[in-house]
Amino acid sequence: MGSPRILRLNSGDNVALCLGEVAAGQTIAEALVATDTIPAGHKIATSPIAPGAPVVKYGQIIGTATTTISAGEHVHVHNVSAATAGISRDAGAKPVGEPVLPRTATFLGYRRTSGKVGTRNYIGILTSVNCSATVARAIADSFPSAMFSDNPAIDGIVALTHTTGCGMTPSSEGTDNLRRTLTGYTAHPNFGAVLVVGLGCEMMQLRSFIDDAEVERRAGLLRTLSIQDEGGTLKSIEQGRAIVREMIAEMSDQKREEVSAEYLVLGLQCGGSDGWSGVTANPALGRAADLLVASGGTAILSETPEIYGAEQLLFARAASDDVRVALQERLDWWLDYVARNGAELNNNPSPGNIAGGITTILEKSLGAVAKSGTSPLRAVYRYGEPIDQRGFVFMDSPGYDPCSATGQMASGANILAFTTGRGSVYGSKPAPCIKLASNRAMAQRMSEDMDFDCSPALDGVELDLQGEEIFELILRVASGEKSKSEALGLGDLEFVPWQMGAVL
Repeated sequence: MGSPRILRLNSGDNVALCLGEVAAGQTIAEALVATDTIPAGHKIATSPIAPGAPVVKYGQIIGTATTTISAGEHVHVHNVSAATAGISRDAGAKPVGEPVLPRTATFLGYRRTSGKVGTRNYIGILTSVNCSATVARAIADSFPSAMFSDNPAIDGIVALTHTTGCGMTPSSEGTDNLRRTLTGYTAHPNFGAVLVVGLGCEMMQLRSFIDDAEVERRAGLLRTLSIQDEGGTLKSIEQGRAIVREMIAEMSDQKREEVSAEYLVLGLQCGGSDGWSGVTANPALGRAADLLVASGGTAILSETPEIYGAEQLLFARAASDDVRVALQERLDWWLDYVARNGAELNNNPSPGNIAGGITTILEKSLGAVAKSGTSPLRAVYRYGEPIDQRGFVFMDSPGYDPCSATGQMASGANILAFTTGRGSVYGSKPAPCIKLASNRAMAQRMSEDMDFDCSPALDGVELDLQGEEIFELILRVASGEKSKSEALGLGDLEFVPWQMGAVL
């Protein structure tokens, strides 16, 4: 039996990744013996690290030692702190490699009068306020997905409800977030038609976001319904059903056509991460994101708290000083925001992340940013703000996956790619979500949820090849192939607008 396999990711690292469990006393290399048992996906010190000295992975600082760490010792939360005060973090040399050349790629999509292209053709039932949620769902439930099995033009009816819309400060960040989110979904290219249901007396009045959506949707199908005007719950449900029947009739002749991949807007997500995520799934998705950008498309990175500790890598890729300043402004806003709420950005990841081998938020962030590839950062947007720039962009959001993905779709994402190591079961509508597994054990255990296994990268499969395969999968799903989460029917309950501010 040979020595346990470890992976040192950068010549400047003082830790390595254990590719399998390492038992105490096992010899890893000629001068490296494990001092304790180390789980697969966790880190081992390759040289001694003094208290207060940087712990380095990916060629970047992921924390500082809180005690003396011997060579061969397990490096994790028991001996590493995320505090790096007084230690400079910089991007170092930019990645050296062949630039991704411009390329031609196409998919089959639905052209919209707005000039955008949908990857799906849903009828959306949206709500201005939680008070209209039951009516919206009752309308949608009248049209089960089975009734569209012989109607390939329509993917189904989806009701997206939320918990707010009233009891909010009229002029506030939370209200602005919700208004942008509702406007973005009402105008989303994956909706062939939209019915928006309101109560009538709510703070988030229909006209406060419908006007902008009408301009975006132009000649598309957009209708509204007010429960108070209709005369109550049952009358509103019946009127909503009648409206949806009209929409089905008008949409039934819509067809896909071949279009350039420049119309794809890809939301990049990761959640339930582990020690493999930053080595397999995230960099593989990053290769695919670069290919999309080279094809004229757009890739959106988000989750601002989860770029903390890796922002220097994005600053180095900023296409202009204005972009760098805009990203710094978002980070500064978050530092103030979490302080006001008694929290901090420089904290540990979730329990699942820690169990998977991620020690600090800095380590998680460095791995997470890898899914954005290497393309220049062209623009920075607020949560749910319409994205009007092609290429690689950033949209501000919390690190909570459903909330972040909701913002990306509000900004225009018509497809999502989601990497996971512990095993996320997230799915979305109206944009399909592709799940990428970081390790083989989870990919096999949760095969009903995972679309692609990135673990062969640990066995020598080139990340560039995996990136090509993921990009082809993105094109196929954009053309109508169902993702695993779609086959499971996920997405109706994952609409989570970012709620902030006082509830009055």
